[in-house]
Parts: sequence; C-alpha cells; structure tokens
Amino acid sequence: MSTPRSRALPVVRPYDDLVSALHGPYLLLVERLHERLAAAGYADIRPAHGNVIAYVSAEGTRITEIAAAAQLTKQTVQYLVDDLERLGYVERVPDPADARARLIRFTAQGRAVRRAAATAFRAIEREWAARIGEANMAQLRALLDLLRSRIEG
Repeated sequence: MSTPRSRALPVVRPYDDLVSALHGPYLLLVERLHERLAAAGYADIRPAHGNVIAYVSAEGTRITEIAAAAQLTKQTVQYLVDDLERLGYVERVPDPADARARLIRFTAQGRAVRRAAATAFRAIEREWAARIGEANMAQLRALLDLLRSRIEG
C-alpha cells in the first residue's frame, strides 16, 4: 500500500472544544478508510456513500428510514442511493410489508464493500492502538461508549 496522502486539517487548538477534538480524528479515519477501499478495488465509493451504506440492513431498508438514521433529507439519500445503484452496490426491491414501497438492499458487490470497510476499520483501529497504546485505545472506546450511553439515556 502506498504512503497515505494526508490532507491538512483545519488549524484548531487540539482541545479548544469537544467538536474539534472528535472531528479531526474522524476526518482522518474517513480518509484512511477510503484509501484502503480504493486499494481493495472500491475507488468509486465516496465518503458521502457511507451515509447510506451504514444504514442498509440485510433485509433491506426504506429510503425514509435511511434518511432518518443518517439525519439527511430524503432527497439527499435518494441521490446517494441512485449513485450506489448505478455503481452496482445496492438495488431496489419490493417491500413485502407494503406493495407501494421499495427497500434498498445490498447486491453481492455491496456486501463485499461493506466487508472490506469493516476489515479496514479494524485495521485502522489496530494502527491507532499501536500509536497510542492498547490500554489508551481501550480507555478511549470505553469513555466514548459511556458518553454515548449517558447521552442516549
């Protein structure tokens, strides 16, 4: 694999606020993910596609459900689904619960890219743990899980 081409992140003081502290690593994670996906043969997957890929279930998911989960408009999700369908990653199938509705479901290619993304995420997490230490990574995960559970109620 080639050396990562990191883009310069916006200049902010690292701990100026929580958003900055979380957003910088998130941007790097997305960048590393897409480098790995491209190396695995999925260079046509863009970061925006993750807003659909993350929320499609094995049985299929309605566009309105994807939009709600991703906190995007139905029109934005429709555009992303159209693109993923054109690329061969998803398909529209009838919803057995409602003949008027359609479900978005992964194709074999879509399931493969989702597996590739999961593999990439695990590898990136291992790389980061090597940089900050396994104990620090475990603590980071635990603290983020705790924060999420307390926020969600």
